[in-house]
Amino acid sequence: MTMRSLMTFLCCSMLLTLPATMVTTPAQTVLVADDWPLFRGNSLQTGVANGALPAKLEIRWKVDLKKGIESTAAIVNGVVYVGCYDDHLHAFELATGALKWKSKLGPIKAPPSFFKDKIFVGDEDGMFYCVDAVNGKKLWDYETNGEITGGATFADDTVIFGSHDASLYCFDIKSGKVVWKTKTEGPVNGSALIANGQTFVAGCDSHLHMIDVKTGKSNAKVELSGQAAATAAVIGDKLYVGNMNNEMQGIDLKKKEVLWSYAPKRGQPFYSSAAVTDKYVVAGNRDRNLHAIDRIKGDVAWVFQANGRVDSSPVVAGMRVYFGATGGTLHVLDLAKGTEVQSLDLGQGITASPAVSRGCLVIGTTDGLLYCLGKK
Repeated sequence: MTMRSLMTFLCCSMLLTLPATMVTTPAQTVLVADDWPLFRGNSLQTGVANGALPAKLEIRWKVDLKKGIESTAAIVNGVVYVGCYDDHLHAFELATGALKWKSKLGPIKAPPSFFKDKIFVGDEDGMFYCVDAVNGKKLWDYETNGEITGGATFADDTVIFGSHDASLYCFDIKSGKVVWKTKTEGPVNGSALIANGQTFVAGCDSHLHMIDVKTGKSNAKVELSGQAAATAAVIGDKLYVGNMNNEMQGIDLKKKEVLWSYAPKRGQPFYSSAAVTDKYVVAGNRDRNLHAIDRIKGDVAWVFQANGRVDSSPVVAGMRVYFGATGGTLHVLDLAKGTEVQSLDLGQGITASPAVSRGCLVIGTTDGLLYCLGKK
């Protein structure tokens, strides 16, 4: 077993972050609704695209990076930012696939995050980087003591992320100086979420911890049914997250209690982060299925068997849901029925999640192929 695989099975913790509204100056890129700046596309981490995709996906372009891609892309202002195990962060033109720049950093599994014309990303060597989004120049970095697999998010002029060194970090985005650092009960595996001035961390003690975003101090906690490895999603005052004990759980953040728990028949963990709509919570499981759960009741709506384990986090665009499987297939399903409307065999395996912007879906494969799918 590799060190990376070993870390996956070790007691893990999850940082959930919902960033404050992004404010820009005239000199900065102004984010629009169709951009995909964070791991799950938006500040609520819901995995729901604002824009539509064509009825049938076609390959617009593909690039062979030679090394595996598990990083989920960010797409802002027509530029795709993605990490790779070739030790580089890459920037491509969304329209053509032309390379804008690449920056040598380290082996990157984590999703890059875009904020104020900067890219923030961590690598498996434990380094966290701030890179100029225009030219790829490294602006500052920080060394943690564990690999970084989750994405960053932002509150005012700070960036928040977690590391497998069992720490949650908050940095000033301009200087790269630590604002605060909080120890957790185990490795921080997922991407960050901030709501109402708090961050939420689910760790090895099977609790969801509520932590003050300005001070890093604990405010409260909710007992869960297992350790969490995925990134959570929030709608209103409800949070949804899967865990390694084979359960997806809905949590009332006001009452600080679990509303419901859904367990598939086969006892496999949820590593896939949920896409959350007004009606459904949709997530993949290592039982090789995608599960759609009634968001209010916690009952199963439908289950679809995929071509392999589903660690890829689904994305909802319109009335369809898109996700990859370890068998190398990108599946496209009818959201209401759970029936397949299209499938594309893209590579040896897919563990990355889709990113959607401007009528295009971007996703990488474990054998190093980066695809842009849409209408030719």
